[in-house]
Amino acid sequence: MTDAVGRSPRVLAISWGRMEVEGLGTGKDFMLHPGGGRAWDWSATGTRHSPGIQPEDVEELLRHGATAIVLSRGMQLQLQVDPRTLEHLDRHGITPYIAETTQAVERYNELAATQPVGGLFHSTC
Repeated sequence: MTDAVGRSPRVLAISWGRMEVEGLGTGKDFMLHPGGGRAWDWSATGTRHSPGIQPEDVEELLRHGATAIVLSRGMQLQLQVDPRTLEHLDRHGITPYIAETTQAVERYNELAATQPVGGLFHSTC
C-alpha cells in the first residue's frame, strides 16, 4: 500500500503478535517504508531467527527511499541480524537502529515524524 506524499506510516499499537499500522491495518510482522508498507513475509527472502534479517529485506526499504533504517529483533530478542545485512547498509552509508520490538517501534515513530524511515518489525519472540 502507498501514501501519495511518501511519508512513512506510523505504528499505532504494538503487543505480542499484533501490530496496528496507520493505513495498513493489523498484522503480526511488518515491513514499513516511505509511502507505505506491507506484511513482512520472512519466507520471501529466507529470513529465519538465525542468521536473521537478510540483505534483501532491507534492500526493499532502500528502494522505497528510506534514509534511516530501524530493525526490530523481536519481543524477546530472538531475531538476529545477518552480518551481510549490516555490511549492505554500511555500503549505503546507513547505520541501522537495532532494538527489541517495542523500543524499535518507539524510535521508528520518532524518525517517521521528521525523515523517510524504513523498518522491519517482528512482534513475537
